Amino acid sequence: MPAYGGQALIEGVLMRSRYVAVAAMRTPEGQITLHVEPLSNIYRSKFWQLPFVRGVIALWDALGLGMRFLTISANLQAPEEEKLEGKSAILTVGVSLILAIGLFFLIPAGIAQFLQNLLSINAFASNLIEGVVRLIFVIGYIWGIGQIPEIQRVFAYHGAEHKTINAFEGEAELTPEKVREYPLEHPRCGTSFLLTLIIVSIIVFTLLGDLTPFWRIATRVIFLPVLAGIAYEYIRWSANHIENPLVKSLIQPNLALQRLTTREPDPSMLQVAITAFTEMLRLEKEYSQSQEM
Repeated sequence: MPAYGGQALIEGVLMRSRYVAVAAMRTPEGQITLHVEPLSNIYRSKFWQLPFVRGVIALWDALGLGMRFLTISANLQAPEEEKLEGKSAILTVGVSLILAIGLFFLIPAGIAQFLQNLLSINAFASNLIEGVVRLIFVIGYIWGIGQIPEIQRVFAYHGAEHKTINAFEGEAELTPEKVREYPLEHPRCGTSFLLTLIIVSIIVFTLLGDLTPFWRIATRVIFLPVLAGIAYEYIRWSANHIENPLVKSLIQPNLALQRLTTREPDPSMLQVAITAFTEMLRLEKEYSQSQEM
């Protein structure tokens, strides 16, 4: 069975296959509107499907495709004068990316380097402290934004996305009544990817040993694609071996963190997710058939 992915949007859900990305969003008037984008051949390229390399695509999904669709959904809800378009949209995404790298990678590295110099601790302890600080920052950030009512609705759409994919993979009928019975958590969730990336970063940066302050900061940016590749392969492997008792135990922290990023969706949210998913399936069939002709 193909592995489909998705993302919560503002009053909507994005669903993606190898051929197409479909967003279903509620308009301010309560109607469901669709935004469809065919995906480039990079998503189907044999090179970009190689182990570890395909993790870069997952990172691009989160930072590129995901942010673009998030902006589209935000614009749908915003008054005309507040819409993010053109240079303002690019600037907003760029600043958000810089802030994210700074907050979750560079600042923890700086704190750990400061403590290493202050307390004369070894590189192993310093890297461990950095990883713990990074984890605290991520969990604290997710918990903090989760207190905002608007973000709680986004998290509920996240739950709707998971339930819909879980229902499809469980071969259930895709109706709100059936879909709501499925779990909020999903092993291939981006939240799981994020936590795994943090754990992998602790291991990788520890193996790099003691670095100068400059290279310590630089490697946190340079190694992001490497970390993404390793984290993606772990998520993929664990999802493919979900019935294994050991794997079930290993993924419990990932599933636990998802409880912070999901909420129970209402039927209208489930309908949005189902609409996005069914349209994605329909278009995927069309695009795949046209590619084969």
